[in-house]
Parts: sequence; C-alpha cells; structure tokens
Amino acid sequence: MIFHVLTLFPEIFPPYLSAGILGKGIEKKIIQVHLHQLRDYATDKHRSVDDRPYGGGSGMVLRPDVVVRAVEAIRSANEIDRVVLLSPRGRLFSDGIARQWTGQNLLLICGRYEGIDQRAIDKVVDEELSIGDYVLTGGELPALVVVDAVSRFIPGVVGNEAGPKDDSHTTGFLEYPHYTRPEEFEGRKVPSVLLSGNHAEIEKWRREQALLITQKNRPDLLQKK
Repeated sequence: MIFHVLTLFPEIFPPYLSAGILGKGIEKKIIQVHLHQLRDYATDKHRSVDDRPYGGGSGMVLRPDVVVRAVEAIRSANEIDRVVLLSPRGRLFSDGIARQWTGQNLLLICGRYEGIDQRAIDKVVDEELSIGDYVLTGGELPALVVVDAVSRFIPGVVGNEAGPKDDSHTTGFLEYPHYTRPEEFEGRKVPSVLLSGNHAEIEKWRREQALLITQKNRPDLLQKK
C-alpha cells in the first residue's frame, strides 16, 4: 500500500516513519510513504503558497492554484484511489475508516494556516477528515495518525496479525486490561483467572472487563449498539 503526503513540512515525517512497526513495514516494502513538498509546485521565485483571505480575517490561506497543481501532478504520476484533506471540519476518523481504507493508495493533504481555498477543495479533494474535536497547527500529525492506523490492518505490518483484532474499537468496546510479570507488584496481584489456564474463563473475564471499561470511559460507544 502506498501513502502520498502533500505537506509544507516533510521533515516532520522521517523520524516517526523510520521507527518501530511502521519502520519495519517500510523496510519490508509492505507499505510506502512518499512525501511531496507543496512549495515545489509554486511558480514564483519566492515559492509562495499562501495569501491573505478575501473578506478579511486573521491568518493566511493556501492558494488554490498551487494546491490543485500539486494534486493533479501527483495523481498523474501515481495511482491514487482517494485524496484526503486533513482538516478539523472533516468527518471524524475511526477504526472503521482505517479498515475501509486498507489497500487503497491515499494522497493525504496536510492543511496549514487558516486552511485551503475552497475552490481547490471542491476540485481535487475527495474527503475532509478530522482526528478529533480540536485544532492543531497543521495536518502533519493527523496524516501520521492515518498512516499508522491504516497500516496496522495491512497483513505483515504488525508482527502478531491477531493483535489488531482485539484492540480498542475493533470489537465496538474498549480493550480489556493487560498484565505481565511480576505476578505481584506493590501489593497488587495479577487477577487469578489469568493464571488459571482456563481459556474460556479468561475470555469471559476479558469481555466483562472490556464492557466495564467502556461503560466508564466511553459510554457513548454503548449507545451506538
């Protein structure tokens, strides 16, 4: 699977992408992440990509001609299935969307400043996406979130392919608690059921704990059922 990222700050990405599970997935060529500098598609000597907003207001707006030129050039040279703008006004990213996009080649546009001229969005963007109800200084972190979340569902990226099947949100509940050595820590022992070897009872305990944690931390998830 191939991710393309259009950004003003490509230097943000390599440290994260070279480490951990994603780094191994890229090394094995299971996933690819190609970074595209938006300024490379500017036409003036200053490589300008933004200008003041019509109608007044604070901040700057990314120019439609530069954004459209960039997206069209990337699409013409690569097989792109979906163009996604990372934006706080987009639909909320979820585990379900990450699964749905697995195997698609994505072009992720990292918004900056006050946003992108609406004419560019209307012309070349398939979908606006938000990772939460808050505003960041740019779309680079959300782009990394999308790459990470989608990649986990690609066969071979995660060492234990059964792992994502039990994670929070995959089943509609938050994940149950985990324990490891030592068996007793500061007077607290590992729940005895986990030491019993009774797999049916362990699964029952994990389902019960997942429900309790979901009721405590995210009761809204239960209302969707």
